[in-house]
Amino acid sequence: MGKINKLELPDKLQRKLGLFPVVNIVVANIIGAGIFTTTGYLMGYLGNPLVMLSLWFLGGVISLCGALAFGELGATFPEAGGEYIFISKLFHPLPGFLSGWLSLIVGFSAPIAASAIGFSSYFTWAFPQFQQWLQMESFVSEDLFNRLLAIIIILVFTAVHYRGIVLGAKVQNGLTVMKVILVVGLIIAGLTFGEGSFQNLAQAKEFRFDFGGWKSIGLSLMFIMFAYSGWNSATYIGSEIKNPKKVIPGSLLISTVIVIVLYLLLNVFFVYAVPPGKMVDEPEIGGLAAGLAFGKVAEMVISLLISFALFSSLSAFILLGPRVYYSMAREGYFFNFVSRIHPRYEVPHLAVLLQSSIAIILVLSGTFEQILVYMGFSLGIFPIIAVLGIFKLRSRKESKLKLPGYPFVHIFYILTGIVMLVLAYFEKPIESTIAVLTALSGIPVYYWFKRKRID
Repeated sequence: MGKINKLELPDKLQRKLGLFPVVNIVVANIIGAGIFTTTGYLMGYLGNPLVMLSLWFLGGVISLCGALAFGELGATFPEAGGEYIFISKLFHPLPGFLSGWLSLIVGFSAPIAASAIGFSSYFTWAFPQFQQWLQMESFVSEDLFNRLLAIIIILVFTAVHYRGIVLGAKVQNGLTVMKVILVVGLIIAGLTFGEGSFQNLAQAKEFRFDFGGWKSIGLSLMFIMFAYSGWNSATYIGSEIKNPKKVIPGSLLISTVIVIVLYLLLNVFFVYAVPPGKMVDEPEIGGLAAGLAFGKVAEMVISLLISFALFSSLSAFILLGPRVYYSMAREGYFFNFVSRIHPRYEVPHLAVLLQSSIAIILVLSGTFEQILVYMGFSLGIFPIIAVLGIFKLRSRKESKLKLPGYPFVHIFYILTGIVMLVLAYFEKPIESTIAVLTALSGIPVYYWFKRKRID
């Protein structure tokens, strides 16, 4: 093969995605490890199924408000990068850079790690003898085996998305359709034929709305917002979306509504199938609910299906994240090599590899719950700043698509986001402090890149 002339290399991403694949990507990005793993932790914090279900609904409303705001921002700035682009253009490159910095370390790499760990947990739940079958039980601990399995899955999907957006979108479409069918089937079968009782809703301790109770609500909402995270994901691939003024807001709103309905019904099934006492701190809540509703064989089969369903969200994160770092690098605020586009596959391939490397480090370094708290707090900060940008956008009269709800929807999103972060900080100060320090660690990095950019 002849040498590729530098002038022949593509210098920007191509608009190839319509409404259906973008909706698929957003739904896949939202429905991930969170819904199948966090409900047990929530019951441990809250102890009350009705309060828990109310918070799942509230989290959906908050996400829908965010989707309305980001739909307007995405239609106005249809570029790759999401919050990084919005905050940089409306406020200042420094907070924009910090949002991209968090996206690299936390926003995408950590959900990839969480989804991969969720996959391995459900897979080994379904096949507890899998490690023994591979004759690895004598020299690898169960925990390390699960982490190695998670790393293998990350590498497989990194290879898929390295080979282009079209192939990645096709894989994503298939995985997402299968995941939605699984969720809908589990809800219908569980509530129609499964063993359980709606009396479980009444088997709860009284929830006290004192300071301790409100701290638990804040932390629970943070976990729930992690499960809903991804409602803004179409804005990360704005440069690759056809007719972005319609497709970006449309995909965000359609996807968020679909997921709200599915999440509420799936949690109703969990409560129906599992008594609150058995639900507490159970990470494989989907497998447990299936086992109690349908029996041991079904528990194994559905746990296996859930493990593969998590491929969809992991795949979506691997697809989306590199577009943020690509945009940062193109504007001189990140390493130049990250902006390179593969001459054949037309993707920011080195950004894909960088993100997956960080995700693998996170898999090896933290527990699932620690990753969730660290990630949940971090992900709540910069979307609030981006939504604040709507007020600046409207005052400048620069909005390309004025969606309804202004200013009430935006004020509600901002206030609930701030309250949630404050309460979660009091409940989990160590993990929350680490998240804040991670964001602040980007400040010297920003100024280093800025000086290099000027030079």
